Amino acid sequence: MTITKVLINGEPSDGQVPVTDSSVLRGDGCFEVIRSYQGVPFRLEDHLDRLERSAGALDIELPPFDDLARWVTDTATSVGDGAVRVVVTRGSSVPGVEGESLVIVFAHPWKQADGPARLLPVTAPWHAAGVDWDLAGAKVISYAPNMAASRSAHRRGFDDALLITTDEIILEGPTFSVGWVVDEVIETPGLDLGILDSITRRVVFELATDLGIPWIETRSSLSRLEDAEEVFAFSTIREVQPVTAVGGLERPPGPVASRLHQAFRDLVRHARNRSGSRDVGWA
Repeated sequence: MTITKVLINGEPSDGQVPVTDSSVLRGDGCFEVIRSYQGVPFRLEDHLDRLERSAGALDIELPPFDDLARWVTDTATSVGDGAVRVVVTRGSSVPGVEGESLVIVFAHPWKQADGPARLLPVTAPWHAAGVDWDLAGAKVISYAPNMAASRSAHRRGFDDALLITTDEIILEGPTFSVGWVVDEVIETPGLDLGILDSITRRVVFELATDLGIPWIETRSSLSRLEDAEEVFAFSTIREVQPVTAVGGLERPPGPVASRLHQAFRDLVRHARNRSGSRDVGWA
C-alpha cells in the first residue's frame, strides 16, 4: 500500500508520530475513513460531523470544521480513487512530556474487494451491546478486540467475522455493518445495540427507500439468518457486498444486495460537488 500524502495538523509530514503520543501508548483517540472517488471525498460532511461527536465524547478539541474539510479534500486529491483516513489523538500520554493533540490525515489507494464475503460468527464480550456508557457511538481507535475477531475468522478459512453477543444477538462486523432480507424486507441490527452509526448504512437506507424496499431495525438472534433469503455487508470500503456464508449457513448472492450495489454506484457516478462552506464532497 502506497501512502500518497500525509498531513499532521494541516502541515505536510513524513508520518512520524511521537512515541509519547496517546495513540501509541493508550489507543486514546478517534478516527474516520472516508472514501475518495476521483479525488473527491464521499459524504465528507457526515464523516466530519461524526468525528466531531467522537472527539467530543473523548473531550478532545478539534480544529475548525472548515480546516478539517480542507485537509481531507486536499489529501483526497492526491489519491484519486482510494481512502482518506483521519486520526485524532489526545497528545502526549507521558507525565511531564508536552505534546499537542494531533490530527493525522493521510490517503492511500484501495482495491475494491472481489466477490462476496464469508463470515464467521464470533462472540464479542467487549461490545457494549446496548449498555449506555460515555463512548457509546464514538468511533475510537481502540480496535484490538475487533481485529482479533477478524484474525480468528481468517484462521478458520473465512473472510471476516460477524460479531454477536454472548446470547447470540447479531451486532455488526469488526469494520462494517450487516443486513439481511426476510420476506423482501431489509432487517439490520438497531443503533440501540451500540453498533456504529455507519455513514454507508445511512446511504443504504436512503437508497432502499428510493427503490421502494422496506427496511427495519431489529434485535435478532443469529438463528434469524436461517429465515433470510440473502445477507450483505456494507461499509465505506466494502460499499454493498453480498455475504454467501455465515458460519455453516450458506446463502447465494441475492437481488436486493445487487440492486443496492448498483444504486450506490449510480449515486457515486452521478453525484456532484455541493456549494457552501460545510457542503463539501459528494452528495
